[in-house]
Amino acid sequence: MPLPIPDIFGRTALVAGDTMMSLMADTRVLVVGVGGVGSWAVEALVRSGIGHITIVDSDTVAVSNINRQLPALTTTVGRRKVDVLAERMLQINPGLDICPVCDVYTPENADTYDLDAYDYIIDAIDTLRCKTELIQRACSSRAQFYSSMGAARKLHASRIATAEFRKVEGCPLARALRQRMRRDGTMPRRKFTCVYSPEVIPNRKSPDATAGTDGWSHAKASVNGTFAHTTAIFGFTLAGLVIEDLYNRTAKSTPEGQ
Repeated sequence: MPLPIPDIFGRTALVAGDTMMSLMADTRVLVVGVGGVGSWAVEALVRSGIGHITIVDSDTVAVSNINRQLPALTTTVGRRKVDVLAERMLQINPGLDICPVCDVYTPENADTYDLDAYDYIIDAIDTLRCKTELIQRACSSRAQFYSSMGAARKLHASRIATAEFRKVEGCPLARALRQRMRRDGTMPRRKFTCVYSPEVIPNRKSPDATAGTDGWSHAKASVNGTFAHTTAIFGFTLAGLVIEDLYNRTAKSTPEGQ
């Protein structure tokens, strides 16, 4: 028997208040990419009380995903990530409006996504070309936009931080994105916040054929090592940015205690 919604989110409501809980229930979030970063962002958003969420990813679960991705279990290998994740989210909140989209967001199909339909957009894409397209379009939409920079080859949780895109330092992905945008004259005018870490630790061994292609190069040809705790912190931080923004919006319009 499904639990009453107030019981599920009772602890959150103690700090959020009824006004924010209602706001979160009405909030629409798009998460593009539900791998090592995006899947944890989805988990935190749903457990916090976000009521409407669309998740986009074309991949199926691979053995190489199990070390860090929420949908990845030995029992889910071969299944579509968005389907596994949607099932889990509905077990957390049976009243959730979740739309799993098995697709790759690309410049070719970007017009099929109505970004103005969302209040928040989270970018957890790991391919340069597609990530650039989403950044440019999201920054032209009405949605609040947050983006993950490279989460691979990180170790120290304390070094994970947030910064405006142009001020992200030490991240090869952010640097590659800015170089591409400046070259093409497509640097977005609107500022947006990124989650990043300046740390880049070396791979200690060469990947073998079973390691998967989890890099962020143009063709996802590179393979970089990852830890679960750092990719999850990236995802939780992205979710935190959404929740903090909603909290601040509520605080401005609601007296304390209501």
